[in-house]
Amino acid sequence: MLEAIEITESRGEICRAVMSELTDWFTDRAVVDACAEAAETLPMFACVEAGTIAGFVSMQARTPSAMEILVIATRRRYHRSGVGKRLLAAAERFARAADCKLLTVKTLAPRGKDEPQYEATRAFYDRNGFIRAEVFPTLWSKGNPCLFFVKPLTATN
Repeated sequence: MLEAIEITESRGEICRAVMSELTDWFTDRAVVDACAEAAETLPMFACVEAGTIAGFVSMQARTPSAMEILVIATRRRYHRSGVGKRLLAAAERFARAADCKLLTVKTLAPRGKDEPQYEATRAFYDRNGFIRAEVFPTLWSKGNPCLFFVKPLTATN
């Protein structure tokens, strides 16, 4: 079973490599590069199998009580294998250890067109206890509405 371990080196490279494989989600090279640059200095956890990064999560403190999942990505061949759930668990442990009360994440909100990859992403967060808190229509850009999810971190979840 793949367990999430803390990554302290080559975080940007890991981010870029995994995100670059997920072209259904990450279509803008500038976004991939910006995430990789940010991930280089942020806490990261990854699931590793036989030397291959199956997926990773990178977090950023936003306020003393809230930690944001800046980026989470799992290589396609590991989708629906539990890797994402393990990465979320690592992010939650890290946030709790930092005395955070909330874990947040942003993803693309529904845009009225068929985007099954984003429907699956939103369903993943729904299944894992996140609450759809707000839609920001122009946070990223017009035509790319942001859906803001929040997960309260209690002793039982």
